[in-house]
Amino acid sequence: MTYYFLGIKMKKILIINGPNLNLLGEREPEIYGHLTLEDIIKKIKEYIKNKDVEFKFFQSNHEGQIIDFLHENRKWADGILINPAALTHYSYSLRDAISGVALPTVEVHLSGISKREPFRRNSVIKDVCVAQVSGLGLGSYFKGLDILIREILKQNA
Repeated sequence: MTYYFLGIKMKKILIINGPNLNLLGEREPEIYGHLTLEDIIKKIKEYIKNKDVEFKFFQSNHEGQIIDFLHENRKWADGILINPAALTHYSYSLRDAISGVALPTVEVHLSGISKREPFRRNSVIKDVCVAQVSGLGLGSYFKGLDILIREILKQNA
């Protein structure tokens, strides 16, 4: 079913969070901040409430579950906002899934991965995404959503 708000087609976005992000607020707050994943979801809902966006949130600590979620929702969604967490650095299967579903995708990170440990500086996901936003805390999600919405509108124009 397609939803319209004031005559405008609602943009459908998958917002996906990877391994260990369920521990936000507890895990290394000096790096990831004090917001919990629930806080982030609540703030994202507030941020996008007037942007004609319908969304599905998903978090898993299991790579295969994230890939299954992408596959199952590929025909529903118009785009993907993903914080792949540690999967960023080594998950070629997630990279292939993002490429395979052929939806505009923006990769986001709370911390500045380019300024962290050497192994965190490489993203195998980045090249199949329209953008990567990192180091802005919660703002990475907001900026990533804005980029993704513009890309969806551009593709639907």
